[in-house]
Amino acid sequence: MKRLFDLFLGLSAAVVLFIPILFVALAVCLTSKGPVLYWSDRVGKDNAIFRMPKFRSMRVGTPAVATHLLQDPNAHLTPIGSFLRKSSLDELPQLWSILKGDMSFVGPRPALFNQDDLIDLRTQNGVHHLLPGLTGWAQVNGRDELPIPDKVKLDVEYLKRQSLSFDIHILWLTFVKVVRRDGVVH
Repeated sequence: MKRLFDLFLGLSAAVVLFIPILFVALAVCLTSKGPVLYWSDRVGKDNAIFRMPKFRSMRVGTPAVATHLLQDPNAHLTPIGSFLRKSSLDELPQLWSILKGDMSFVGPRPALFNQDDLIDLRTQNGVHHLLPGLTGWAQVNGRDELPIPDKVKLDVEYLKRQSLSFDIHILWLTFVKVVRRDGVVH
């Protein structure tokens, strides 16, 4: 049922957002050198690595680490990078990962391949068996501001409570947070 929901919502979103996606791609292209998309190696279901696209919000050559680990994240942003991140427009290409089946709309956010502490803690708690999501319970309860153990506790809570109605609730909360730009640090 969840996969059908993801496919239906993903195809609908792709149709509705096609023109905005083109405008964002053009804006990225015109405001900084380098590719429009940034493909990062992420940890998916059962700790399998997959390539996840985002609109590039950081300059070419930025280290592939979690943003909070950069000495000065703002120094690496492209001219429209902050706007893309705060508006979550940089996440739109992840529709591809959802349609492909590497991600779901709702689940734990996929860890970077080198976030060993997060990956280990999720594995210890069985969270690694979930398909990662565009948004998740941890995202709507703190996003970038959460320490890793708190993030994993929320991922475990999602694991135990997952249902279509809970996913719809999380999607609604995500919409509200994105509109308010809550929880975005960089």
